[in-house]
Amino acid sequence: MVVPAAEVGGSFRGFFDAVDDFFANLAAVEWGTMSVALLAFGVYLTLRSRASFNILRAAYPGGHFRWREIWGAYVAGYGFNAVIPARGGDVVRLFLTKTSIPHSSYPAVASSFFVELVFDALMAVLILSFAFSQGVFPKPPEFARLHAFDLSYLAAHLDLTLFLLSALAIGSLVVFGALSVRVQAFWARVRQGLAIMRDRRRYLREVLALQAVAWGFRVVAFWLLLDAFGVGGSLRGVLLVLGVQALAAIVPFTPGGAGVQQALLVKVFAGSAGGATVAAYSVGQQIAIATFSFVVGFAALALIFRLRSFKEVIARGRGDRVEAAQTASRADS
Repeated sequence: MVVPAAEVGGSFRGFFDAVDDFFANLAAVEWGTMSVALLAFGVYLTLRSRASFNILRAAYPGGHFRWREIWGAYVAGYGFNAVIPARGGDVVRLFLTKTSIPHSSYPAVASSFFVELVFDALMAVLILSFAFSQGVFPKPPEFARLHAFDLSYLAAHLDLTLFLLSALAIGSLVVFGALSVRVQAFWARVRQGLAIMRDRRRYLREVLALQAVAWGFRVVAFWLLLDAFGVGGSLRGVLLVLGVQALAAIVPFTPGGAGVQQALLVKVFAGSAGGATVAAYSVGQQIAIATFSFVVGFAALALIFRLRSFKEVIARGRGDRVEAAQTASRADS
């Protein structure tokens, strides 16, 4: 199936109209409030990177690596995700984290990322449950009428959606099977990345507690962003914003869910402020977070890893995989 040009055009027109509203309302933005919001968001990322460091420290108790590199890998990956679709930043983070820990493996590092998702998944379920209970959040059948071609098209063509989900599942199994040729060694490394979950107290103290505090700073950040753009900060408003982000993360076809977030935010806050104000916020908060994340991530690449571009990260990652494959081949022979 081909996405109709009218749907794509309507989605982009809606997005760029919101961009126009954002630039037209720049004078009304409270820059001091937005700066504090971005600082709070930086604390959120930093706390999450510390939780990641603790997970990896449990996986490699005898390894010598520093939080600075794990923080750098985390923010670089987040910054890359803000400007590149399909969560390409996760690959960047995986490579940078792996190279920061001596004698580490990709399966162990990748499975350590899963530990972080447990709390996030729980929060997403709770937040989406609240969002759908408020009467302003569009129900799944209404997604097809949103001006976001990726989400609306998938909602309107359920056969294609089921096909893509099936293809993704089959592809994942194929990749999993290819990676687990050496089954015993592979699973040992996967379990290594999950080591902290076998110590419940340590997991609660060093991961879940940090993630909970980090989410508190995330709430503060988006509360202040709502204030900065004149929509008005409130706990309900923040939870609706987080619900929109959770939904946009399901279809990561655009950087940071751009388009999907904008369409949903305009719908959700239609009765809270003027249309131009909401449209300006819907794009402005994405631009602010993406710019901040990218700048911090690029600084981490340059200052911590001595890399000049994300392209160089990808090139080094390919070289690392080739070297690992050659080492494994020599070991087999």
